Amino acid sequence: MPTEYLPILIFLMIALAFGLGALLLGEAFRMKRPYAEKLMPYESGNLPVGEPRQRFSIRFYIIAMLFVVFDVEAVFLYPWAVVFDEIGLFAFIEMVIFIIILLVGYIYAWKKEAFVWD
Repeated sequence: MPTEYLPILIFLMIALAFGLGALLLGEAFRMKRPYAEKLMPYESGNLPVGEPRQRFSIRFYIIAMLFVVFDVEAVFLYPWAVVFDEIGLFAFIEMVIFIIILLVGYIYAWKKEAFVWD
């Protein structure tokens, strides 16, 4: 094993020992007094309604994924905007193509009614 990686291995072992030690100490010393109200699912102070393991519509997951995709892609605009005056025409054209691809994806999702919440 190369000696350059030894400090990383030691650091990982210390981090693992600290994490496991904190979990074990918490398990050993925390108070354990379970009762019905404490074991009840928490819903912002309201009484629970329905089953806790209910199935969500697939639309929920599709909208969540679309949000993440478009949100992450929009993050790429910020660094580009910061250095816009230094990067030139080539980078501007690349960003226009990038935005067009995003727009095509958005229109496709709209036409497939992925944003409709029923």
